[in-house]
Amino acid sequence: MPSFTRIDFRTSDAQSVGDPADRRPRLLEGEALHRQLRPLLEADYPAQIERMIGEGARLAQLVDEGEVRAIALWRVFETTYCGRRLEIEDLVSSEAHRSRGYGAALLRWFEAQAVALGCPTTTLHSAVHRDRAHRFYFREGFHIMGFHFSRPSGGR
Repeated sequence: MPSFTRIDFRTSDAQSVGDPADRRPRLLEGEALHRQLRPLLEADYPAQIERMIGEGARLAQLVDEGEVRAIALWRVFETTYCGRRLEIEDLVSSEAHRSRGYGAALLRWFEAQAVALGCPTTTLHSAVHRDRAHRFYFREGFHIMGFHFSRPSGGR
């Protein structure tokens, strides 16, 4: 399965980019958008994403009119509580182009990926303060199934 895919919004055609040297300019095209959600990403964004790809992450970019309009980082793995799943860690659409169907198109693409990869469940992470995103996820059929707790390692 490809680790980096660009999807055309108008045609739904998907192009995989396997060679890291070929991925770098495409990653840079989506960096500013990814930083809208994650402003603290490392300075060398392509290196950070490549490292994550090496650990099993995948990245999808939705492109319209030659620009990255939505981006998502995702993984496939198995858990004891819901079996094999497709998990979306980051999903962001361009602030300047919201409510134009980009997020929904990317979720439809993920639905097809989940089926093709044998994942009966799709999960996603969303910070508790992202109310607008939550309304969108509810409209798309997602529900809250639990809490995701975190704390710094090495103490309290």
